[in-house]
Amino acid sequence: MSNSTGLLTPPARDTKVFVPELVYFEPDALNYPKGQRIHEWAKEQGLPIQMTTSHNRITNLPGESDLEKYRIAKRTLVVGIRKTLKFDQSKPSAEYAIPIATGCMGHCHYCYLQTTLGAKPYIRVYVNTDDILNQAKQYIEERAPEITRFEAACTSDPVGLEHISGSLKEYIEFMGQQPLGRLRFVTKYHHVEPLLDAKHNKHTRFRFSVNADYVIKHFEPGTSKFYERITAAGKVAHAGYPLGFIIAPIIWHEGWEDGYAELISQLKLALPPEACTDLTFELIQHRYTKTAKNIIQQRYPKSKLEMDEEKRKYKWGRWGQGKYVYPDEQANALKEFLYKRINEHFPEAKIEYFT
Repeated sequence: MSNSTGLLTPPARDTKVFVPELVYFEPDALNYPKGQRIHEWAKEQGLPIQMTTSHNRITNLPGESDLEKYRIAKRTLVVGIRKTLKFDQSKPSAEYAIPIATGCMGHCHYCYLQTTLGAKPYIRVYVNTDDILNQAKQYIEERAPEITRFEAACTSDPVGLEHISGSLKEYIEFMGQQPLGRLRFVTKYHHVEPLLDAKHNKHTRFRFSVNADYVIKHFEPGTSKFYERITAAGKVAHAGYPLGFIIAPIIWHEGWEDGYAELISQLKLALPPEACTDLTFELIQHRYTKTAKNIIQQRYPKSKLEMDEEKRKYKWGRWGQGKYVYPDEQANALKEFLYKRINEHFPEAKIEYFT
């Protein structure tokens, strides 16, 4: 449903912020102000609190089946210290992945975290943010006078955790003070209010993962709705952040042309004109590995996600592992359609890639 402006009209209830059902703390995490503050928050919420020797090893989660344990793990928060301060590379989008959290409360059927997190799908936040940011500063100094970019959402969705950790605002304001440092992240959540007044100095690119309404409804449980993300993008644009959109995964489905056309037109209606002069798009078609398919079918047995190898093309990766993608005819149709729509509505935007 649309209102007189053409924007979608929100339903009666918004997606609620994440509140875990279980919270674990490493003992040393309570020696940090952030750890103490999260502990107080958990007590105020009346949440069960337990201690653990390591944020990487939670073995006593309740549940009688693997599926039940998985779903409980996705509602479990672990508060710890990031001891490994060597950052992973995050090319081509950034030079480094900056640690902020691991795990996500969303239940996106296709997500690559299904395989990369394996048996550890619980959500971890790190309290020693000063150590992490000091390490980031060292990386910036090593690469001077080049600009160093950091990706903060490789293994989590930090916006969905900001009301608990407050870490993302710290990172944004830190990078705002770095002449040669830049931050970027992507989110499927609309809870952006704590970040709107951050002193970002335009050094952070705030990206939203968006999709056709069909894809969000059927394959992205536990995330913000179509209209919520688009409305949040408008707020972020008005706050002066450089903005970006990742349309991923692009899924071939009945009515896909109408769905993706509606997505692009709604983005145009939501954004102020000044936001469209420095706007990026990243386009990623749906792909999967055999390992991912097996895990997805175990965890979401009723999923309508199409994963028929007979309908796909096998594409080898750079590390000798391949993925199933759409055949060239379908992939090219998706690419041409989206490029045309984006160029019509956002002629000044940069489409960084289609893959």
